[in-house]
Formats: sequence, C-alpha cells, structure tokens
Amino acid sequence: MHELFAESTILYIAVVFAFGLVIGSFLNVVIHRLPLMMERDWRAQCEELARHATEPDIPEGRFDLIAPRSRCPSCGTVIKAWQNIPVISYLLLGRKCGNCGESISARYPLIEIATALLAAACAWRFGFGVEALMAIVLTIALVPVTMIDAETQLIPDSIVLPLLWIGLAMSLFHPMDGATTLFIAPRDAIIGAMAGYLSLWSVYQLFKLVTGKEGMGYGDFKLLAALGAWLGWQQLHLIVLLSAVVGALVGLSLMAFRRHDRSVPIPFGPYLAAAGWVTMMWGDAIQKAYLDKFL
Repeated sequence: MHELFAESTILYIAVVFAFGLVIGSFLNVVIHRLPLMMERDWRAQCEELARHATEPDIPEGRFDLIAPRSRCPSCGTVIKAWQNIPVISYLLLGRKCGNCGESISARYPLIEIATALLAAACAWRFGFGVEALMAIVLTIALVPVTMIDAETQLIPDSIVLPLLWIGLAMSLFHPMDGATTLFIAPRDAIIGAMAGYLSLWSVYQLFKLVTGKEGMGYGDFKLLAALGAWLGWQQLHLIVLLSAVVGALVGLSLMAFRRHDRSVPIPFGPYLAAAGWVTMMWGDAIQKAYLDKFL
C-alpha cells in the first residue's frame, strides 16, 4: 500500500479527498455540538448561567460528539445511516429532510467538501508521508475552530490545547526525514508557542488599558500559541500580518455595506486559522517572494 500511494500521486490524493469528506461530515457534528457541550459545562459550574431565560435550550442527558445520534433540527427524526453519507445523501434527499421535508442547510455539504479539498491540498503539497499526515491533522482541527468561532465567538480549549501539545511533541522528532515545514526544532516550537501567546496577550492588555474594552479573547492567544508550536516563531509575523490584513478588509467591508453592527465584535480566530493554514502551505515561498521583490 505504501509503494502504491508513493507511486500513484493521483490515487493518493483521491483517497485523501474521500477521507476528507468523511472527516468533514464528522466536523459538522463537532461544530454543532461542541459549543453546546461547553455551555452545559458552564451551566453545571455556574448557577447564574442557568437563570438566564434568554439562553438557547441546552439538551439534557448524555450529549457529546458520539451520542445521541444526529437528528433533524426541525422534526427531531433520527437520521439514518444512508442519509448521512457525505454530500451524496444531501443530493439524494433533494436537500430536504427525508421525514418532514424541511430544507437542509448547504453548510453541511460545503464543510464536507471544504475539508476534503483542504486535506487533498495537503497531500498534494507534502506528498506521501508523515508530514502530510500531520498537516491534515492540523487542517482538520482548524476547520471546526474557524466555524465555531465565526458562529459563537468561542474557541474551544478542547481543540486548541491538544493542538498546542501535539505541536510541541512533534518537535521531539526533529529532524524528521523528508519534512520541510513541520517537525521543527524544539527550541523553535517552544519559543513559537510562548511568543504566539504573549504577543496577542500584550496587544490585548494594551488595548484594554487604552480603551477600557477587550479587543479579543483568550482563545485567540491560545490558537496563535498552537500555530507557533507547529510552525515556529519565525512564521508568527506572517500569520499575524495575513490575519490582520484580511480581518481588517473583511470587517471594513461588512461595516461599509452595513451588514455588521460596529458594536458587535468580529471574531479573529477564523482569520488566524486561515493565515496559519496558508503559512503552513506556502509560508516560506511567500516570504522568499517578498524578500526577492523588496530587498
């Protein structure tokens, strides 16, 4: 199997794409349930949260990424196995629930396809090997972080903290044969994690001191720390620059077209995640092109 994938790039990328579709289907569950699981924990720890009458209904009983089985959000009917095949079931059902006929959000197949395309891109970029596997792992983690933060302005510790420790652990295997971007030296990973966290934490403290407001959340600090552990401190400036520029452009565009209230904060996590993924894929090439052009 190893020789087959190594010799046939197209077959290898196709298998990774199919795997990405399956993982994308599971990530839809993660994106939907993980914020609710976090709120359940908070409610159990803080009686004040339970007294908020305006809070959305939070399911009782066992509720995690495995159970209960997925249901239609409109009629509550349990989704059968054949109705849960990535993308295919969405098309076969005519984009509607098989029981009540309510429309199914296009978000589900889009996340499945996006995850598959991103995973296939990692396979194409890094080739067959351990580095490609870990690049796919990082990608799979960044997808739900992006969507959850965009929808709820929460970045789950249950994703970013393991991501941070995995990045640090990978550095213990430096140098890894064939690895050019990941599996960085332990010194670079440790400094990257520290610098990633402290850089945004410092900006947060300065902004709060000047304005009296919180400009970002602690989840952003942890996410940049995790990216620093994976990619090294040398790539942090590019991640911050890309995320800040794109975030500013999107934010200004939304306000210009009056699609966003200025009083409502814009989540920064999705831009950090996207910038981190782009940096993982083409960070060295981007920096080299910049230096060749301007220096």
